[in-house]
Amino acid sequence: MKKTTRSDHTRFSYIMAGLGVGAIGGFIVAVFRLAIERLLDLMKYLYAHPTPAIVLAIVVCSLLAAAFIGRMLTQEPNISGSGIPQIEGQLRGDMEFNWWRILWRKFITGILGIGSGLFLGREGPSIQLGSAVGQGWAEVTKQEGSSRRVLIAAGAASGLSAAFNAPIAGTMFVLEEVYHNFSPLVWMTSLASAVAADVVSVGFFGMRPVLHLHYVHNMPLYMYWHFILLGIVLGVLGMLYSKVTLIMPKLYSYTHIPRAYQGVIPLLLVIPLGLALPWILGGGNSIILNFGAHIPGFWPLVALFIMRFIFSTLSYGSGLPGGIFLPILSLGAVIGAAYAVGMNQIGLLPHEYIINFIIFAMAGYFAGIGKAPFTAILLITEMVGSLHQLLPLALVSLTAFTVTDLMGGAPIYEALLSRLVLPQQLGRLHQPVRFELPVFAGASLDGAQVRDYRWPKDSLLVEIRRGEEARIPHGDTVIRAGDTLIVMTDGSAQHRVRAHIERSTTDTSADD
Repeated sequence: MKKTTRSDHTRFSYIMAGLGVGAIGGFIVAVFRLAIERLLDLMKYLYAHPTPAIVLAIVVCSLLAAAFIGRMLTQEPNISGSGIPQIEGQLRGDMEFNWWRILWRKFITGILGIGSGLFLGREGPSIQLGSAVGQGWAEVTKQEGSSRRVLIAAGAASGLSAAFNAPIAGTMFVLEEVYHNFSPLVWMTSLASAVAADVVSVGFFGMRPVLHLHYVHNMPLYMYWHFILLGIVLGVLGMLYSKVTLIMPKLYSYTHIPRAYQGVIPLLLVIPLGLALPWILGGGNSIILNFGAHIPGFWPLVALFIMRFIFSTLSYGSGLPGGIFLPILSLGAVIGAAYAVGMNQIGLLPHEYIINFIIFAMAGYFAGIGKAPFTAILLITEMVGSLHQLLPLALVSLTAFTVTDLMGGAPIYEALLSRLVLPQQLGRLHQPVRFELPVFAGASLDGAQVRDYRWPKDSLLVEIRRGEEARIPHGDTVIRAGDTLIVMTDGSAQHRVRAHIERSTTDTSADD
């Protein structure tokens, strides 16, 4: 009986802590979101009513913003990008931050970068802001270890919830993508935090779903083949987006501009685009909402996709504080619209179903790139505000996920995290050496995911060779018999590390 009482009290205390983190995180993210919307509205107005003085002022302000953000990035590099890879690294124990340094710097630089009109999303920074609040709560209440990690994860859930008014998706994103753990304490605390943040956000922005698109026609079963084909298209284009995004920092390095100041390039390049097409600026939620009133023709949609694809990868690849969550959703919506309009023009799809494909493709594109299909389905359901057609959403998302997986695609945030921590991990090896180990059939590592194996200390799996193919491993990668593992370690630990891993690549009874 005492054990049950203690357990109930523990759950209650975590839920209360989650509510507190969510209320504070929700307020900060709501103000952050409101400031971005106001600044973006101002920039669109200025671009739509240009004069020589206005254009000069935009150029000067863009240069000043680039200099200020660069200064902040120099002081705290971990505010760059969306912040989601940094949170994953923190929860894995690979990275550590000062929550206050992250919180105020990310808040200010995120408003400047996203509100300027760049093709960046608010959700990644919102998640990092929320996680900083969770970490701050843990430090104030002197929580350590797993309790601290649970509060950081709960803060992340509050950030996504407040950014999109999507508490269920915020909770699922933490479980599926960030924490990789469905522990009751994790999901209860995260859900409490997400609900509290959503209540605060609703007080700012109202009950209307963020991407409310009205559709009433359910597709008949005999037309479901479209969802498979659409999922394949989304998976292939999602793989392309991931590869271009990951290669962008290398392309930026050829400019010889210091990494912290490379944001000046997209901040200046977006100016002529804004003068020509002010409505295209921003993360993309306005484009998605406009589809509810008017859907362009096929070739304008293709042109819109190309422009947003290029400027989205340019914006994020510069390292400016901003996310890819909303840009991915907007690209998915454009792909879905182009697919449906094209099929309608050749007589394979009635016009009334076009809006359905815009909604389904948003979920599918995110599922393919983020490799988080459950989050994708729940997120679109909450953001659109409808529980209809869950089966088509699941079918498109699963197909896109499968196509990307078969092509060897890694979850985008995990791939970005690997880029962040690999130099640090290699730097800890005083005398780095590498060795190769084949995986035999029936070994304990045969069929195991990389993240599920307890790798020895001072070891780093850098490559998996499968036949003629060399793969960069990530957490979801499944190790198979016949693979050759390329492992790096310190020279002083080589014998110990090799012996430990070799038992799991050869012995069917080895403890992993």
